[in-house]
Amino acid sequence: MARTQGGESVLSRVVRIVDAFRPGDTALSVTEIASRSGLHIATASRLVEELTGFGWLQRDDDRKVRIGVKMWEAVSRASPTLSLREAAMPVMEDLHAIVGQHIQLGVMEGDEVLFVERLTAPGAVINYTRVAGRLPLHASSSGLLLLAFAPLIQQERIIKGPLEVFTERTISTASELRAALAEVRRQGYALLAGNIHPDVTGVAVPIRDPADKVVAALAVIVPNDDAARSRVAVLQAASKAISRAMKYPAPPPT
Repeated sequence: MARTQGGESVLSRVVRIVDAFRPGDTALSVTEIASRSGLHIATASRLVEELTGFGWLQRDDDRKVRIGVKMWEAVSRASPTLSLREAAMPVMEDLHAIVGQHIQLGVMEGDEVLFVERLTAPGAVINYTRVAGRLPLHASSSGLLLLAFAPLIQQERIIKGPLEVFTERTISTASELRAALAEVRRQGYALLAGNIHPDVTGVAVPIRDPADKVVAALAVIVPNDDAARSRVAVLQAASKAISRAMKYPAPPPT
């Protein structure tokens, strides 16, 4: 692999450029990319131009840079979550019609939950998540659900902290988190009220692969009231339907 005079490979510099785009970013200037990536402005500009030529990045009329269509296509084709999303979407759409609230699908990515799909509901409660958005595992219902079924070594690492606090109800101590994880395993779902926003409750249930391993969390975001727990049964039915679809995928059209 080609390396620069400083010993860093060209590929690693390209990765730094791509990593400069954070959740919520639609376009960045070359100056912003250089600053975030730690690259010299001339190096960042040259690599951006090369990636633009390949279609992996693209320029707006105002010369700002965004992720290109070719990168999106490559990621979509190779994504390990593709089969999960294909199995989940029909069920999520039915669930969305029934509950009339935000529905989201999350997977574990490192020490965070990554939201790979989301259906919004007009007029529903506030929801800070978005597709490709992330939250700490301890702070959201989806993340807590995934952490509860994660390897013990990962659970212990997260429990040791630090635990980011969003509201006065966010889980913030090791003892609180340990107890919350045990409760999730005991009852089979996660319910967190006011942990991200004081007025919002997240309810999440597990999705299992054909080997019965928890691979994703299906969640609904509802008002912070006594009715939140009533969503559990319909969520569990939906998650089982997704798990079955992953085990017995529909045949391709003929």
